[in-house]
Amino acid sequence: MPDYTDVTIPANICPLNFRVYEVGKEVAVRISAGNLQYTYGNGMKVLIDEEEWQGLLQAAKGDKMTIEVFVNENGNWKAFEPFYYYVAEDTIDEYISYRLIQPLYVAYGNMSIAQRHLTNYDESLIYDNTLINTPEQGQCINCHSYQNYRTDNMMFHMREGFPGTMIVDEGQVKKVDLKTEQTISAGVYPAWHPTQDLIAFSTNLTGQSFHTKDIAKVEVQDKESDLILYDVKSNEIFTIANDSNELETFPTWSADGQTLYYCSAHFDYENDLTKDGEIIERYKDLHYNIYARDFNLQTHEFGDKRLVYDAAAENKSATLPRVSPDGKYLAFALGSFGCFHVWHADADIYLLDLQTLELINPEGLNSDHSDSYPSFSSNGRWIMTASRRDDNNYTRPYIAYFDKSGKCHKAFELPQRDPEFYTLFTRSFNRPEFMIEPVKTTPEQFAVEAMKDAVKATFKK
Repeated sequence: MPDYTDVTIPANICPLNFRVYEVGKEVAVRISAGNLQYTYGNGMKVLIDEEEWQGLLQAAKGDKMTIEVFVNENGNWKAFEPFYYYVAEDTIDEYISYRLIQPLYVAYGNMSIAQRHLTNYDESLIYDNTLINTPEQGQCINCHSYQNYRTDNMMFHMREGFPGTMIVDEGQVKKVDLKTEQTISAGVYPAWHPTQDLIAFSTNLTGQSFHTKDIAKVEVQDKESDLILYDVKSNEIFTIANDSNELETFPTWSADGQTLYYCSAHFDYENDLTKDGEIIERYKDLHYNIYARDFNLQTHEFGDKRLVYDAAAENKSATLPRVSPDGKYLAFALGSFGCFHVWHADADIYLLDLQTLELINPEGLNSDHSDSYPSFSSNGRWIMTASRRDDNNYTRPYIAYFDKSGKCHKAFELPQRDPEFYTLFTRSFNRPEFMIEPVKTTPEQFAVEAMKDAVKATFKK
């Protein structure tokens, strides 16, 4: 563990340390590429020297490393079939970020957003709610987002204690309140426009229902949702879509910024229950399709919605769309119903070829448990997902090579220095995002702004 057998890896990834789970006292592993060959073993763990690993990567670039495993069982060495690391010519973005959260469903006493350097194991905090939490005033933080993989323009939300949306605008931090009388909530799920000072948000009223028998444990329902556009410079909000019989959510932009994709579920109320009550009662009737609207870069006007993928026609539900940087593919999570696929074991990532409209199952990326929240690297060659394949309890980042022919290779788990890290770490990695640079604003700077009053945004028709 982790399972790194026969995976395709970037030419700049940190070492893939692993542990051998065989009966034995010690392991010896020989790794070779080109004319380089090194042997490792520390008990049953394989801890690879980082400098030697860089040489192996370069020697195997565009080819493969060979890994030979030998286990000492009662003084007798047993050899296993070799396996390989295929090293792609393509590199990966040097950073990712994620929210670290305990899977307690309703608690948020200790929560952080962290960033990780992928070429080594360095992790640092972006923000931690314990910096300002008090026993009387806890704080939930979520939904970090960046403009075009860069961090001088970024944002995340704070809820409950010291609520507001934290915006970094050209390196300057400000806290805004996106709730107005005309919107059903503050901004929730964000998508920063790739070239302009605009953020598309959904506004949502969400709730949780708790199962007593279902292994899924929790069902998150979207009771109401619309789409808004926020102008970062003017601090103004505009309506994108607010159909009362549509649950519009999860906006995302195309790389050229001329198309907004989003999800929407049509829901007709049929009885005398409250809206909340009827959605809770009929939660399996919610099937989200993917739509798109053209966007005029000069006037900031949106065109009429058009159907991109009709999941409801297949009795499925599509959520969390993301467009590849070259504009050729749309990735999304697909499950049987609902909007929160992280709790749905049947959820997988699918790709839609936007030219042929062919639906592609990238089998190397998916598992028997929940796979949700896809994202593309900035060069489009790597896809990351939040997966529960390890134990069906914790979400962890898995990364797969997506080659130029459109084939998705076997995914590998985010490497850690200690191969037993995930066995002992009791937090989920939520909303993993690629970045091409680290966040420069310090956690302390965010904390200072977090305790200030938020500036109210203005609604414009």
